[in-house]
Amino acid sequence: MFVKAHTATLAGIDAMAVQVEATVSPGLGMYLVGLPDSTVKESQDRIRSALINCELRMPGKRLVVNLAPADVRKEGAAFDLPIAIAVLAASEQIGVKRLGDYMIVGELSLDGGIKPVKGVLSIAVEARRLGLKGVIVPLENVPEAAVVQGLDVIGVANLREAVGFLDGKLEIAPASHSTDALEDAEQSNYEDFSDVKGQAHVKRALEIAAAGGHNVIMIGSPGSGKTMLARRLPSIMPPMMLEEALETTKIHSVAGKLGGQKGLLTTRPFRSPHHLSSQIALIGGGTNPQPGEVSLAHNGILFLDELPEFGRSALEVLRQPLEEKGIRISRAKYSVEYPANFTLIAAMNPCPCGYYNHPTKECVCGGGAVFRYLNRISGPLMDRIDLHIEVTPVPLAEMSAAAPAEPSSAIRERVITARRIQSQRFKDFEGIHTNATMTSKMLRQFCSLSQEAGAMLAMAMERLSLSARAYDRIIKVARTIADLADCQDISPSHIAEAINYRSLDRESWGR
Repeated sequence: MFVKAHTATLAGIDAMAVQVEATVSPGLGMYLVGLPDSTVKESQDRIRSALINCELRMPGKRLVVNLAPADVRKEGAAFDLPIAIAVLAASEQIGVKRLGDYMIVGELSLDGGIKPVKGVLSIAVEARRLGLKGVIVPLENVPEAAVVQGLDVIGVANLREAVGFLDGKLEIAPASHSTDALEDAEQSNYEDFSDVKGQAHVKRALEIAAAGGHNVIMIGSPGSGKTMLARRLPSIMPPMMLEEALETTKIHSVAGKLGGQKGLLTTRPFRSPHHLSSQIALIGGGTNPQPGEVSLAHNGILFLDELPEFGRSALEVLRQPLEEKGIRISRAKYSVEYPANFTLIAAMNPCPCGYYNHPTKECVCGGGAVFRYLNRISGPLMDRIDLHIEVTPVPLAEMSAAAPAEPSSAIRERVITARRIQSQRFKDFEGIHTNATMTSKMLRQFCSLSQEAGAMLAMAMERLSLSARAYDRIIKVARTIADLADCQDISPSHIAEAINYRSLDRESWGR
């Protein structure tokens, strides 16, 4: 008998439908074709053991299983369950009435249990696109798949339950999930800005970064609070829109990084890779392609502490994703695309000893050492960072002040208000949600400058020898400052503040 079952394989963060075709004919042996990798080939032994332990049987005939399309490589253990179901249907041990209505994924244990797999959200989206009635997934993956509306999500704990449901002998109620809680995403787990004494200018810069999605670099001596401030940035980030939450969840699902998270990711990711991370760890790829840190930080924050300690080649691969908000990885055997729309927050010391420009401690670095240390960060990469912030140590008197600082909740309200203004501004532009992602054409449309503001910016361009990219980024930052002030037009004061955040472009730094 010939049967077909629906399943899918992952291609980047999306899923591609795969047909599991099985047929039984006279002869002996099981033949698995359709470019399976070693993990898929090993499924034969897992399936045989699972069937025996569930009091089912392998057909004692020649069994051919084809994974179509045959020219696409199939990877992972998620094919175990659909292959087992196709084998049972082809040998007429179960009926095929429901088989064509559901997409099936799951890894089999030797005892017939079903283990969770990666990328279930993407697979559920593909099932809905194909017009299928639902998906059959491991029980642990149910909250993730149930995010997709208009689809019956059937969770099964073992092979017996999957067989019983498809055979019509067992009824399993579809799971449900609500996506209405994004506005109420929990923020209490984050450290609060109220704990930070002083550093008002740094808090202001981080507020601008959160409001407009701008990249930031903080430079200051050890212990001045750079890392502490960066780790509090998630507490003022706005809640994710449903579109952002779905895309972020898909990336983490494909990478197997959801962990204990149930269903939809409702808080923006905060990724902080070590400075020994490789290029592949940052941008993704590998033998079996996986999203890198820039994609895991999509719609969130990528924090690079001790920036000059990262390898030069590792930092240079950040240029394209910072500009294009995505990454294409091409190899001989595959080509995948991953989104990478993140806010870069970087922190670094000003020199090897760390005390250049310190108010009380003397820098012991030799002549030119400061310049050489800063030169570890290339000009093109620095040009893509909107806000340059000098972080100085807080005096003891200010640290011991009794009055608490402004809490994150108050700052977050201003950020949310500014983001709403931007959402309204860019409502007709797909994929554009913040000022930082505006194109040059949109810049001319939404960021016209008065004669006075234009003259001020022109003077700064000449004196600081800024690039055209820096020119655009100053205007974008000024637009965000105006949004935080609820001003429709960009005033000279907004331009002046934005220019002030380009301190590392000044020739006097490090010389």
